[in-house]
Amino acid sequence: MREDTIAAIATATGEGGIGIVRISGEDSLNILNKIFCPVSGKINNRVLSYGHIIDPDNDKTVDEVMSVFMKGPHSYTAEDVVEIQCHGSVVSLRKILALTLKHGARLAERGEFTKRAFLNGRLDLSQAEAVIDLIKAKSDKTFDIALSQLEGAFSSKIKEIRADLVDILVNLTVNIDYPDEDIEEMTYEKLEEGLRLVNNKIEGLLSTADTGRIINEGLKVSIVGKPNVGKSSLMNALMGENRAIVTDIPGTTRDTIEESITIRDIPIILTDTAGIHETDDVIEQIGIEKSKESFNKADLVIFMLDASSQLTQEDYEILNHIGERKAIVLLNKTDIGKNIDETEIKNVLNDAFIIETAVREGIGISALADIIENMVYGGEVSQKSSLLVTNVRHKNILEESNQSIIDALDLIAAWQPLEFIEIDVNRCYELLGEIIGETAADDIIEKVFERFCLGK
Repeated sequence: MREDTIAAIATATGEGGIGIVRISGEDSLNILNKIFCPVSGKINNRVLSYGHIIDPDNDKTVDEVMSVFMKGPHSYTAEDVVEIQCHGSVVSLRKILALTLKHGARLAERGEFTKRAFLNGRLDLSQAEAVIDLIKAKSDKTFDIALSQLEGAFSSKIKEIRADLVDILVNLTVNIDYPDEDIEEMTYEKLEEGLRLVNNKIEGLLSTADTGRIINEGLKVSIVGKPNVGKSSLMNALMGENRAIVTDIPGTTRDTIEESITIRDIPIILTDTAGIHETDDVIEQIGIEKSKESFNKADLVIFMLDASSQLTQEDYEILNHIGERKAIVLLNKTDIGKNIDETEIKNVLNDAFIIETAVREGIGISALADIIENMVYGGEVSQKSSLLVTNVRHKNILEESNQSIIDALDLIAAWQPLEFIEIDVNRCYELLGEIIGETAADDIIEKVFERFCLGK
């Protein structure tokens, strides 16, 4: 119930300089007054107070703290909110939380503080989802996009499209219900013009979805190739540290090694795989199977070849397995010679980028970063843009919405009655409302906030 006063630890578990216990609800200040003894003797709205948390049952000091009371609606949840800043000890945080629960609060559910901000009208649903993206941001770019969405840039675009649809729906309704009145006639030509505009705006958002997903979740990159072609050396070079073992002995890597890095502010989930080849070694076989699994899940494959040697049957098998996937081919060890025929590679992988490298010498790493950057920000998506579709739920709704507009345009082309067209236009309007929460069902809202941690 929203009438309840809720409390939770708002900082991550573990040791830290400061820990925060957050309380929200109409009884927040009353609970604080029961357990907090300010040195000044008074608690003022939006003023940080120094004092101690005291257990009223035994008058024992629990911790030395700073506390602030924020009167609603000018708070995160738009309710009365209290935040208690104590020492970042798990013991202190748990004791203070226990006191708040003992004196009138209940433990908050996952994401309940942000859910209350949504239910109280402070945030719409897409802004609430941006909060978790902000918390989980893996790069400066991810953070900037999430912050832009939290501030309402994406919501404003959705509201703009819905406003266009309202104008169309009003004209449709008037022409359907009052055809004999002296009103402006809704011609099929004018209707098509308005829906084309909506279609273009939705498709403009959808064109950013692939880049947005990568920026938000990370680009999954799998490094594949035969043993001893330099896969582990590449991983170490990209990470800037010796994470993978590098020797001249083939088959050193027997398992997949996964690390998260950033390249040109793009989050990368990088997997160094065991060399793919025929072997009787049972442990090596398990590693190769994991390599193939990582390969199949990757957004981008980096296929490494020893440029000093000619292509082998094993190389061809990997080339054929890559197929239509996005791939970058690294011709490594060019510092000791080049005996490989690039035309043989291009015959199999027409669209793959080919780079000459000498990874241990640092040659070709910058060129690799350039290609990855261009792949992610290719087409119409600008690297400076902060209006990207980063949420899978939003993408799916936009696709459904756009299909409704396409269906309506097909009806116009077939000169179907306005009543039929209105159904598809109205469906688009309702679907877009699910993004910002205006028409979202309760179960959708619940699923959104289940992604949150306690205390947020």
